[in-house]
Amino acid sequence: MIEKKLYKKEGFEGQKAIVIPRKVLSSRCVKNEIISSLYITDIGYYPKAKFHYRTRQSGADQHILIYCIDGCGKAIIKGTEYAVEQGEFIIVPAKQAHTYHADENNPWTIYWVHFKGPAADAIVSFIKKEKKSFKGFIAFSQSPINLFNEIYSQLERGYSNDNLIYANMSFWQFLVSVIYNNKLPGAGKKNEKDEIDKAIDFLAERLNQTLTLEDIAAAVNLSSSHFSYIFKRKTGFSPINYFNHLKIQKACQYLLFTNLRIKEIGDKIGITDPYYFSRLFTKIMGMPPKEYKIKRHQ
Repeated sequence: MIEKKLYKKEGFEGQKAIVIPRKVLSSRCVKNEIISSLYITDIGYYPKAKFHYRTRQSGADQHILIYCIDGCGKAIIKGTEYAVEQGEFIIVPAKQAHTYHADENNPWTIYWVHFKGPAADAIVSFIKKEKKSFKGFIAFSQSPINLFNEIYSQLERGYSNDNLIYANMSFWQFLVSVIYNNKLPGAGKKNEKDEIDKAIDFLAERLNQTLTLEDIAAAVNLSSSHFSYIFKRKTGFSPINYFNHLKIQKACQYLLFTNLRIKEIGDKIGITDPYYFSRLFTKIMGMPPKEYKIKRHQ
C-alpha cells in the first residue's frame, strides 16, 4: 500500500479542470430559474491519475460524480468502502465524510463533476434507489463521454448566460446517460457559429494577448458599437469582461496544476502587471491568487 504522503490531489499529465467562480454561481446560476435547481460548480478530467487522493472529513458542499473509464480506484463514504473499476461511476453525496483515491498499480482515468441545487439531492437519492448503491455500471458507450466533453467545452468558452444554460441543461442529459445510458441517442450536429461564437473562439485562442474592443469587433467584421451591443445581449458580459473571465479561468488552471509564480502566470495570460492581475483575479474569484491556490490544495 502506498503511504498517504505520496498521494496528491491534482497534477496529472493531460488533466483539465474548471472551477466556476462563486460569484458567477450566485449571480448567474442560483438566480436563474432555468438552471437553479441543478447546476455544475466544478468539472474536470484526470487521465491515469497516479497517486490521486482526496479526503474530506466534513464532506463537500456539492454532490460529486466520478466516472471511471480506465483503471480503478476506491471510495469510502461514511465508512463504507466501494471499489470503482473501469466502466463504473460513484456518487459522493454532499456533506458526507469521504475519501477516494486511485489504485496504486492501475490508476484510474476519471471524469468528475461537482453539482448542487434543490434537484440535486433528489437525483442523488433517486440514483441510490435505482442502483441500490452509490455505485453503478455504465455499459460502454461514447455518449456519456461526448456529453461530458461538450459540457466542458461550453464552460471553457466562458460564463455567458447561453453557455451556462446550455452546459447545465446538457448535464441533465449526462445524468440520464448515467442512469439510463443504453437509451441515449448520439449527439446531433452542431449549428453554424454566429459572430459572437466566432468572437469567443477568437478570444479563447489569444489569452496571452492584450486585445481592445476594436480588435475583437474587427475580427468578426462588425463595428465596435454594434458588436459590443449584441455581444452583451447574448452573453450578459461586455467583450472585455468576458475576455477577462477567460483569462482568469486559465489562471486558475495554472494555479492548480503548475508551480508557476504569480508573475509568470500573469505573463502567460497577457497581464504583465502582477498587481493588476491580483486585483482582477480577486474581483472575479473572490480571493487573491495565492489564497485560491492554498485553499484549493487543502
